[in-house]
Amino acid sequence: MDILQDLKNRELVNQVTDEKGLQHLLQNKQVTLYCGFDPTGDSLHVGHLLTIITLRRFQLAGHKPLALVGGATGLIGDPSGKKAERTLNEEDVVKMYTNRIKAQLQKYLDFEGGKKAEVVNNYDWLGNMSVTSFLRDVGKHFSLNYMLSKESVDSRIQSGISFTEFSYQILQSFDFRHLYEEKNCQLQIGGSDQWGNITAGLELIRRMKGGEEGEQPQAYGFTIPLVTKADGEKFGKSEGGAIWLDPEKTSPYEFYQFLINTDDRDVIKFIKFFTFLTEEEIISLKEEVEKRPEERKAQRRLAEEVTAFVHGEEALKQAQNITEALFGSGGDIKQLTAEEVQQGFKDVPTHVVEEKEIGLIDLLVQSGIASSKRQAREDISNGAVYINGDRCQELDKVVGDPDKIDNAFTVLRRGKKKYFLIQYA
Repeated sequence: MDILQDLKNRELVNQVTDEKGLQHLLQNKQVTLYCGFDPTGDSLHVGHLLTIITLRRFQLAGHKPLALVGGATGLIGDPSGKKAERTLNEEDVVKMYTNRIKAQLQKYLDFEGGKKAEVVNNYDWLGNMSVTSFLRDVGKHFSLNYMLSKESVDSRIQSGISFTEFSYQILQSFDFRHLYEEKNCQLQIGGSDQWGNITAGLELIRRMKGGEEGEQPQAYGFTIPLVTKADGEKFGKSEGGAIWLDPEKTSPYEFYQFLINTDDRDVIKFIKFFTFLTEEEIISLKEEVEKRPEERKAQRRLAEEVTAFVHGEEALKQAQNITEALFGSGGDIKQLTAEEVQQGFKDVPTHVVEEKEIGLIDLLVQSGIASSKRQAREDISNGAVYINGDRCQELDKVVGDPDKIDNAFTVLRRGKKKYFLIQYA
């Protein structure tokens, strides 16, 4: 099966310029393609994941991906999909973001062999371009009418758009033209909000290759759909904010939990989008959702596949261990490592203890779990206190070395759901 047909089967084809021409090109040669990622933060988030995985799909089909980090365009700000002007970051901040995102992208593509990927930075060709060269050599190919017709600009006319953001599509267009000339890059892909920028790039390539007449350049644009959930919300948000690809910002356990909690109405679509499972495997999982939704087999497979792709097999095992310890029928918190405890209880109240041993009643009061010693005694007597998952009703219990996980943590629970983390100095 060719790559375009596979993308169609996965419902990943949103818009294509000259689909027949692109299909013929992809079937007859190795095609170099690119997707851009502007460094607007110090990490990519799960909203970027679909374009990363799509680049990987093209690479597995034998084509050569370029991941472009917008060290220059990140200084400007893309108006696409934004209702108001972006806050511009300082140049040193954007440079730091660029390096961080470049390192992330290098985890997800293959950089060996004949179809090896490259990470490029548009600051390398835009950073030293003079204003006069930009206006004379590039800007002359764009009419105001053409630029105003783009949705990313038109949607901002009423609320206001600066010349800085207005010029963004020219810069991105020049990226495509530069990569077309320097690296024989014939395809740009992106999210549906990038259609205007992508087609502007194709127009610039055509105009700078000779205008209206003569041989037309073989360059193409392709977009994937915006990922939304069944409830209409944008994919990638949680109660705690964005789901980041950086494990320091969103732990592998949190990432795994985000995916495993996918709605039944969305899970097969997301498996098509975000995994490399075959059509036969997807059909089988769809049947599981229809016949045995309570088993959540499809959600587990989605979480496993995507967590392993983003964070690796070892991080996946940690996420599964934490999930089993907290929610499994035979879960045992005491079997977790200190690192797994930190992930699983990242957002619970934490109290630092300096004593080697401390009475449970005193610990409950000092940590704020109980409001008084009287309340602590009542909670213990009533069986409401758990140490590392085990109920404790000993009023004279002393918490010491046997109760420490990796000599670093003790997990206390009051009632069914109120967890507290005790950390030892």
